[in-house]
This record gives sequence, structure tokens and C-alpha cells, in this order.
Amino acid sequence: MPYRPPPSFGIMTAPMQVDYHDILRVWREADTIPAIEHAWLFDHLMPIGGDLDGPAYEGWTLLAALAAQTRRLRLGVMVTSNRFRPPAMLAKIATTVDVVSGGRLDFGIGVGSRPDHPLARREYEAHGLPFHDSAQAVSSLAEACTLIKRLWTEEKPFDHHGTHHHLTGAFGNPKPVQRPHPPILIGGRSSATLRIAAEHADLWNIPGGDIADVIRRSALLDRYCAELGRDPAEITRSIHLPVSYDRPGVTRDAITEAIEAGFTHIVLGLPSPYPAHVARWITDELINPSVRPVTSSRTHMPRPT
Repeated sequence: MPYRPPPSFGIMTAPMQVDYHDILRVWREADTIPAIEHAWLFDHLMPIGGDLDGPAYEGWTLLAALAAQTRRLRLGVMVTSNRFRPPAMLAKIATTVDVVSGGRLDFGIGVGSRPDHPLARREYEAHGLPFHDSAQAVSSLAEACTLIKRLWTEEKPFDHHGTHHHLTGAFGNPKPVQRPHPPILIGGRSSATLRIAAEHADLWNIPGGDIADVIRRSALLDRYCAELGRDPAEITRSIHLPVSYDRPGVTRDAITEAIEAGFTHIVLGLPSPYPAHVARWITDELINPSVRPVTSSRTHMPRPT
């Protein structure tokens, strides 16, 4: 049986319908708990749930602020919409966060919002952003991944005149702290996205839910890696699982299923509002029971006041 690394656990705090200081409180607590290894935001400009006119923070700006307020957690955006920012600008933004964090960035990127998701689709028109069809968006992502890596690694200016992106005298300075570049996490489940992940990703993330479909998608990624001559084991399998405060057993079962399916990068989505000491609670109730036998009684999550 091939070696499987122990699972790593992280948290996701969607920056909508919350205050900055609520997220900061959770991240600061998580930063003190070694069992929580990474923390994530999402990349939407408007809420995709709850009050549609409620607050939503821009992901990369907030990530830079949280990078400056933490010391240990790896951090990232799960996942950046490639539709929002030109790749050269995104490479510069990501480099800045990697420098601010002292080399703790995991660079998450994906095609962007699904065309059939109206709550996500509306943010493009609201911000004057074009929304291209899926085929163009996928092709643009593949080109963007190549460009971003070049900007992170090449030591001289270069020109690029591709299908979707045109750069003249492109050059990234400073370079990221991590060499040759920050790990790249590609998120998505479509066949086209999986092909891009097979070529560019160090980690691949998929939302949990239908574990049978998740397993099929992972096997498809294996096949695309084989076609490229790449060892599938080079790509860490990552999964996002929603946390239930009232029914922690459901979340524990989902974690067990994911680990048994070969997913070793577990991202626990925390619904808001965040109860006091939520990072300690998920460690005691969800993470520790998933990596060792339970030796103490569990408690239910206190509801927010």
C-alpha cells in the first residue's frame, strides 16, 4: 500500500455576513492551535447566502490583513476567481501576501463562479466585470496558471501574446518568499478544470457532499496525470466539508469518509456567527477524534449569544 501522509486540517471562514473582527478572532485563536494547520477565505464580492445586501469583504485584501495578524497558519483564498483579476495583477497580489506572511501562502485559484449560480453571477454585473462563457474561462485559467508561474520565477522581463492575455515587458519583483513559488491549489470538479489541475496543481480541492462523485473526480484526475506522465501522488487531495455545530457526529463521519477516500487536506467550513472558542471546539470535537481514538466525552457546541 502506498504511503499516505497524515491528514492536515484547516478552517474556512467565508467573509460574508460577518465583521472583520469576528474573522480575526477566529484566525488568531486558530493560529495558537497546532492541530489547525491552514485557514482560508473565499473570493466573492457580494454575499451568496443570507441577506443579499449584507456585508462581504474582498478576499485578497482581507487575506493580507490576516497574514499580518498571524504567525503560523498557512493561508489562502479558496479559491480565487480567475475571472476577477488579470493574471499579472494577481501574481503581484499573491507575491505581496506571501511576503507579508513570511512564506505561508497557498495559492488557490479556479475558473470562477458557475454560470448557473445566479447569486454569484450578479456580482460581475454589479462590479462591471465581464462574464465569459465556460470554455473561454477554462482556457483563460490554463493560460493564467502558466503566466503566474513565469512571473514568480523568471529573472528577466518577458513578453506574452497568448489567446486571452497579452503582456509586454512583464516582470515580477519581488519574488515570492517560497521557492520556486507558493504551492498552487486548483479548485473545481469539471473535467476541464481537472485537466488544468493535472498540469499545474500541487493541491486539488473539491467541495464535499456526494463522496462517490468526489472519488470519481479524484480518479479522473489520476487518469489525466497519467496522460501527462505525472505521478498523481504529487497532487494533494483537498476537500471542503461544512461543519455542523449542533450535529458534530455528522461532520466527523464526513471527515472519516474523506480520509478513507484519500483526501488528506481537510478544510472545515465554519458557519457564522462564530461561537466563542470555536477553533478549540473543532479541535477537540472534530480534529482530534479523527486522528486518534477518543479518550474523553464530547460536548455540544455552545450556541452564539
